[in-house]
Amino acid sequence: MNLGALLLAAVVSQGQSVINLELVTGGLTSPVAVAHTGDSRLFIVEQIGRIRVFDTTLRTDPFLDIRSLVSSGGERGLLGVAFHPRYAENGFFYVNYTNTSGDTVIARYTRSATDPNRADPNSRRQILTVDQPFSNHNGGQLEFGPDGYLYIGLGDGGSGGDPDNRAQNLGDLLGKMLRIDVDTETGYAIPPSNPFVGRTGARPEIWASGLRNPWRYSFDRLTGDLWIADVGQGLWEEVSFQPATSIGGENYGWKRMEGTHCFSPPNGCNNGTLVLPVIEYDHSGDACSVTGGYVYRGTRNPHLAGLYLYGDYCSGEIWGAFRGASGAVQSFPLLDTGFFISTFGQDSLGEVYVADHRGGVLYRIVDPEPVVRRRSVRK
Repeated sequence: MNLGALLLAAVVSQGQSVINLELVTGGLTSPVAVAHTGDSRLFIVEQIGRIRVFDTTLRTDPFLDIRSLVSSGGERGLLGVAFHPRYAENGFFYVNYTNTSGDTVIARYTRSATDPNRADPNSRRQILTVDQPFSNHNGGQLEFGPDGYLYIGLGDGGSGGDPDNRAQNLGDLLGKMLRIDVDTETGYAIPPSNPFVGRTGARPEIWASGLRNPWRYSFDRLTGDLWIADVGQGLWEEVSFQPATSIGGENYGWKRMEGTHCFSPPNGCNNGTLVLPVIEYDHSGDACSVTGGYVYRGTRNPHLAGLYLYGDYCSGEIWGAFRGASGAVQSFPLLDTGFFISTFGQDSLGEVYVADHRGGVLYRIVDPEPVVRRRSVRK
């Protein structure tokens, strides 16, 4: 266990608060994602089909309003946004939403030529559409990786127990992490280093398989490592870890496994080829659905440096996890928020935010005074 984990464990064992929440803004409608463009603004995705801008205050006029294109409710809606690494130059950003037929759409928009706080609603360019057989497990996250490629998290298509075994089928995009090159004039291209390029019967867009519903995942902005929070079935929630050195092709187990536990024996469970999660927890204490967060790389809260922050939608609990040099991960409870945690977010400086889905409120994670005082006596 590293020094940060030891300090955290000591604070938790004494019942002290490790983090606190600072109100950023209310007035949101079902917030589900938070992103930035490299400046002081936060772009907050509302599930109903809008993106709002916060810059000292929440702007009334939305950055983007595509409610007419979106089916929203349950696990459907406008679910994610990612800004191009060269957004300052090209103004491109990408959204992930379920259309009025309930299918997943990845589309590109461009910011307004006259107003940096508005998108051009007529600039829509559809990149990818994926049929969704059921209304749930749509995934929703979009992230550009350190390699400049766009990563797309797709759930297994819904229902329960992945009835069509899509997550294990390399010929199906559902239940996968995709990696595509959007720097092309033909929609998207396949990165030549994708692991299934040239493999008969496999979709070349696939980066990793065996996922049930990777609702939120993130890259560590310092190391490039990928943390994937995958929503479980009825018993176990899980977080998987992919090192920055990965060449892709990992199978994260669903539906052979739920977490580290055998789920569907006819599929062979763990035959030694699966990559099992580094974190799992059960549904005790009203837990029901993991919400992935970020490795803290900000400067306001030094004691959180290197800590992976994540939570649970139903219990409202926030946890922190350290990954040691050996690869082992220690996880600790940090705060019981009492609200429905739909997403975490990160600003341009590495500070981390968390949203209350039902309350429509965004908070910043901050350092409570008791922990500040403890830092002064560290050796």
